[in-house]
Amino acid sequence: MTVALVLLSIGLVIVVALLAAAGAGVLARMDGATYPTTLTRAATVFGAVITLAATVTAAIAALLG
Repeated sequence: MTVALVLLSIGLVIVVALLAAAGAGVLARMDGATYPTTLTRAATVFGAVITLAATVTAAIAALLG
């Protein structure tokens, strides 16, 4: 049960990160950015979302344990 919950949570975080990255890429492209710049911005947002999720997880683990 716990393993399934962890895997579902990881999947959800990855999907949210991908959606945020895609949104950032679309907004950058609409702003007139080149494709390499767009990919860089999308990758930055993806990394930021994953880092934020890891930080929140660590904070919750510290509070609970």
